[in-house]
Amino acid sequence: MEVIVAKTAGFCFGVKRAVEKVYANADNEHVYTYGPIIHNEQVVADLEKHGVRVVEEDTDLSVLPKGTVVVRAHGASRDEFDRLRKSGMEIEDATCPFVSKIYRIVEEESAAGRTVVIVGNAAHPEVKGIKGWSGADTYVVGSVEEAKNINILSQKISIVSQTTFNLKKFKEIVEIFEKKGYDILVLNTICNATQERQVEAMRIASQVDVMLVIGGKHSSNTQKLYDICRKECKNTYYIQTLGDFNPECISSVRSVGITAGASTPNNIIEEVHTKCQS
Repeated sequence: MEVIVAKTAGFCFGVKRAVEKVYANADNEHVYTYGPIIHNEQVVADLEKHGVRVVEEDTDLSVLPKGTVVVRAHGASRDEFDRLRKSGMEIEDATCPFVSKIYRIVEEESAAGRTVVIVGNAAHPEVKGIKGWSGADTYVVGSVEEAKNINILSQKISIVSQTTFNLKKFKEIVEIFEKKGYDILVLNTICNATQERQVEAMRIASQVDVMLVIGGKHSSNTQKLYDICRKECKNTYYIQTLGDFNPECISSVRSVGITAGASTPNNIIEEVHTKCQS
């Protein structure tokens, strides 16, 4: 049986950088991450073993021992950064640089008097963070249907995207706004790593009998990979770890493809790969 592992599978630059920042601080006394550092339960659990504690928006920081807070790879809003600074904690900013770039873009576009439209999942921490750096006149659009139904009074619109959004869907949403006659400035902020990962996953899925997509259940980019692969290969399975893998799904097939989200550690990918070959 042939097993094809995507070259782009696993940690992206931003995730690797964030995880390394936490481990670099893990031996210090009282280390926290603002939200899970990445969307992978195994990584978060291992950090907990090193004494790293996750704090959330509703955590009362004043009752915690002073220490270092590492801001997650997905980033945080301006107000959240201000809150962390006022708490007296040391701040280690592990926001993905590609996300931080969007903060600067939406600040500038809002200051220029343009309405900002963020294409992405409104409930995702990255999108919440981006919105928190934009002006009051900001909208989040997550689907073609939402784009069709939304009514924006301003004629000048600047469109950005969640870094892990599906490129094809992003273009479809932009086209809808163009047809509505707005004065549009499109800033494609989907990171290159995401585009490359999605393109490679689609290609592999179209060539194999079974496709395995590995990633955390809360990982937005992994879910998008699954959706893309499912369209190309009906026998596509979403698993978090080797424990979720059912070997029967690859019995009697000639080829298997494997890809993984940007927050999936290499050791998990290797475990699944080894099991497929056994």
